[in-house]
Amino acid sequence: MDVKEMRCFESRQSPIPGQNATTPGTGGKPAEFGKLLQEKAKAGLNFSKHAAKRMSERGIAVDNQLMSNLVQAVEDARKKGARDVAVIGAQGVFIVNVPNNTVVTTMSQNDMRERVFTNIDSAVLM
Repeated sequence: MDVKEMRCFESRQSPIPGQNATTPGTGGKPAEFGKLLQEKAKAGLNFSKHAAKRMSERGIAVDNQLMSNLVQAVEDARKKGARDVAVIGAQGVFIVNVPNNTVVTTMSQNDMRERVFTNIDSAVLM
């Protein structure tokens, strides 16, 4: 993954030892970094530069319905403990790294001549 694509999360430390840090907009409740990170990650899918290039080359358009279906498929795979999943649908196949919420590559139905997928641990049919 390119450094430019990485998202950084900043942890705010309290200057007073023993005092809990709070997150703005939470009504003064202590911040739970892991919980905040999970909520941020679930906000949507990212597309790697490679995946974006393949989509452009192969004429795969992502509309709101397809994005919604992809997000739901990835969430279903996450609940089952998947790490790298092939999401198979009418538009093609999307290989997604679940922990990073990143589509790493994609192929259209016409490009699936070999019918072999490697480096995945799960598949979801849309």
